[in-house]
Amino acid sequence: MRLGLNKRTDLALRAMEELCVKETRVAGPILADELKTTRQYLPQIMNPLVKARWVHSTPGPHGGYELLVALEDISVLQLIEAMEGPTLDDTCVLNGEECPQNQLCALHGAWQKARDALTTELSHMTLAEAWGASCG
Repeated sequence: MRLGLNKRTDLALRAMEELCVKETRVAGPILADELKTTRQYLPQIMNPLVKARWVHSTPGPHGGYELLVALEDISVLQLIEAMEGPTLDDTCVLNGEECPQNQLCALHGAWQKARDALTTELSHMTLAEAWGASCG
């Protein structure tokens, strides 16, 4: 049972806030320094955000990353799923394998309710709300 987020997701949340605060294109090396990560690791953080069309990446010596959408338009759940994949699956909380429908585990119902409540809450919270204010 894992209820935490991975390091990439944490860095992606922080990158989105940083780009919002800067309100301009931020060079990759500067963004990496702000996030306290390496320049080599930064693309692993930023590529899912670019793919989601929330961030634009401009290559080259005058390139960098810039925010394309307001943080109010992205839910925390959307960002988590962009970074970690779908949150809803049939993985059993007890054994880590798929819970067969004909033989549900003892915690299946409770776990499903808890997971549904968590994903509902995260889908209603925007990135702006997560940071406590809008940028700019």
